[in-house]
Amino acid sequence: MNIKKIGLPLAIIVAILVMIFPLPGLSFSGHAAIALLTFAVIMWATEAAHLAVTSLIILFIQPIIGVASFPDAVIGFANPILFLMIGGFIIAEAIRKSGLAQRLTYLMLSKLGTSSSRGLFVSVFSSGILSAWIENVVAFAMLLPIIKEIVILMGCEEPQKGKSNYAKAMVLGASFGSLAGGFGTEIGTAPNLMAAAYTGIPFVNWMVFGFPLAITLMIIIWKLLGVIFPSEVKGIVGGDTTITDKLDKLGVLSRDEKISIVILLFTISLWITTGLTGIDSYSVALIGAVLFFFSGIVNWRDAQKNVDWGLIIFFGGALSLGAALLNTGAAEWLIKDIVSLMGSDPSVLLITIVLMLVAVIITQVMSNIALSAILIPLSVTLANSQGLAVGTYAVPVAIACSLSFMLPMADPTVAMAYGTGYVKLKEIAKAGVPLVIIGIILTVLVIFTLAQPFLAA
Repeated sequence: MNIKKIGLPLAIIVAILVMIFPLPGLSFSGHAAIALLTFAVIMWATEAAHLAVTSLIILFIQPIIGVASFPDAVIGFANPILFLMIGGFIIAEAIRKSGLAQRLTYLMLSKLGTSSSRGLFVSVFSSGILSAWIENVVAFAMLLPIIKEIVILMGCEEPQKGKSNYAKAMVLGASFGSLAGGFGTEIGTAPNLMAAAYTGIPFVNWMVFGFPLAITLMIIIWKLLGVIFPSEVKGIVGGDTTITDKLDKLGVLSRDEKISIVILLFTISLWITTGLTGIDSYSVALIGAVLFFFSGIVNWRDAQKNVDWGLIIFFGGALSLGAALLNTGAAEWLIKDIVSLMGSDPSVLLITIVLMLVAVIITQVMSNIALSAILIPLSVTLANSQGLAVGTYAVPVAIACSLSFMLPMADPTVAMAYGTGYVKLKEIAKAGVPLVIIGIILTVLVIFTLAQPFLAA
């Protein structure tokens, strides 16, 4: 059975059934938003149409079924995360075109080793460590050209057609690593920032439990991806000799490489100092991109060719759906209903696990920023009402909002990994589901042990 062919009729039938089924306490627009959610998830999961096409359907169907007007539906495309993605794509292309990505690849491999396992280590930990300090989308976008270069050096055959296990592990390693690395600091992810704003937990306190969690999860990602996608290559063809020869042929730094280093360091410094300068990370991405245009390293034709505009449309549609769930009250209705199922006097551990499960499930199809805006205030209120430390529920919920390993619509980096063609949708879920389960278990262990003294403001 070709699941793609049944995707559209199945999505329509299930959405109609959801609309017919009564959902007490929910407005008509909220009910319609839940139906649209089921339609979109089935369409995306079965790949009945290109992901971007489903996003276009999400836009025009909202005014038809009474979810939102068209101007309100397209508000997702005004989300600054899209401009962060665009800026990141352009910066990544500039690094690739200048030759800097190639040189950095050879230098890292010459220091860390040329085996396939070491290459995967570079992918996971480079993105993870960067993402503790800058947006994970930017970290992933900067590293993507380097990852592609390593895949080529390893001798992988037709990776863009999804035929290389090693290429799958590399691109998912960078994506998942960037998500895990973000747990290390309060500025690592948007939900972390939201939790910090509501709880007042000091920056250093978060790092005490955040970094051990991030490092542990990155090690698991490195090892697990190697098991799920056994490498068909042993290492770089020719080993150290090949790397040495490549570096010798590159010679001294070219003009474009020198300019790229200056612009890249300047851009990274702006990202790291956003708290001091007041320039947000979204603007910084565009500043970096524009500087590369004026330097002559890239032109608009490069942007047209190498920015995945279909991916931008897809993610804009996913953000639109998330906004619809939020604005119609559907998201809040879902969360309150689930919390009420726990009974009148649930344990702290049970509440933590349930809230994390809710966050993990919803974040796969909804912006984690919007989700954290709903769940974190609720978590703080619950903790205060029980006389617990203010971060007891808010911190694990913030982390759960970023356990976005299962679907491309869950996080821009996962969408960008999918956009390479290296990995299929079902393969993302194959690796993502066990990592989500491990992530929940690890977070609960850390919160109830190491983090306990540091959860108060």
